[in-house]
Amino acid sequence: MTPLLDVRDLETRFFTRAGTVHAVNGISFSVNEGETVGMVGESGSGKSVTALSLLRLIPSPPGRITKGEILFGGRDLRNVDLGAMRAIRGHEIAMVFQDPMSAFNPILTIERQLTEGMRVHLGMSAQQARKRALDLLDMVGIAHPEAQLCSYPHQLSGGMRQRVMIAMALSCSPKLLIADEPTTALDVTIQAQIVDLIQRLKRELGMAILWITHDLGVTAALADRLLVMYAGQIVEEGPLRPLYADPRHPYTIGLLQSIPRLDRGRQDKLNPIEGAPPDLVTYPVGCPFTPRCPFAIPQCHTEDPPLMEVGMGQAAACWVRPHGGELLRPQSIQTVEIPSQGS
Repeated sequence: MTPLLDVRDLETRFFTRAGTVHAVNGISFSVNEGETVGMVGESGSGKSVTALSLLRLIPSPPGRITKGEILFGGRDLRNVDLGAMRAIRGHEIAMVFQDPMSAFNPILTIERQLTEGMRVHLGMSAQQARKRALDLLDMVGIAHPEAQLCSYPHQLSGGMRQRVMIAMALSCSPKLLIADEPTTALDVTIQAQIVDLIQRLKRELGMAILWITHDLGVTAALADRLLVMYAGQIVEEGPLRPLYADPRHPYTIGLLQSIPRLDRGRQDKLNPIEGAPPDLVTYPVGCPFTPRCPFAIPQCHTEDPPLMEVGMGQAAACWVRPHGGELLRPQSIQTVEIPSQGS
């Protein structure tokens, strides 16, 4: 099956006075029709830059996509002209941004901002777009949608703004929804509501989703497949359940050990990952995770490993785990329980 989105060897750089920032470093991945792919990693791992690169929204200068292909529906988005790219954004590929307050125009009403895309991409009249906007607000659980259309962004709560942002992203029935940490600034109750909303909309609309987050718990409830990013690279990928049950990269192990577990009791201590991510201006030689890795061997300091198959559809960029098997597996590793499909 041909993927809906097929990213090949993507590199994105920022050319600054301090030096060249290696933000995204040769990543390759795909998203199939109707599939939800989770992309996880610490802040600064390159997740958001990847999302902006897919839509060619990297600010230039200082940023630039320096290498790779972004194939969407068989077209390389790097080669389409700006007019065609504008037609794709919001229509075929939509994005929910991390901070809905900064994503909205503060001086325009919700109606103006929600209907603009439908009028531009779908050729709707003002009346048709307004009716569609009311249906969308009702779909995402906004009470009294007619009154909310007249509101300005600052008059809505954080959860409501995020719902309106999702409605805006869905307004033109995109084939792919990119959600960049859409629950980060929300409290846990609203987070759960947004996750439930996305799950329901995916079932109803059948769209593909690229869900970008640092929250492995949220990802467990949504994703079919997982990409783990570190220092602008994908260090592990695979189906969600096998990857959570048997992670093969030390960084993935560290992320899973850092998640609080209510079923373990207070005596169960979290195991944070020691150290800090590397400086992406002076990009390290060898594996970028080596200074923080408890399993590093001499080869890790000199050679950056490629993604290698490790079984169960998984791949990991690690010299130790693919070849060391269970020999170096930490005995204290904790895995995340995956909700059943019906939950």
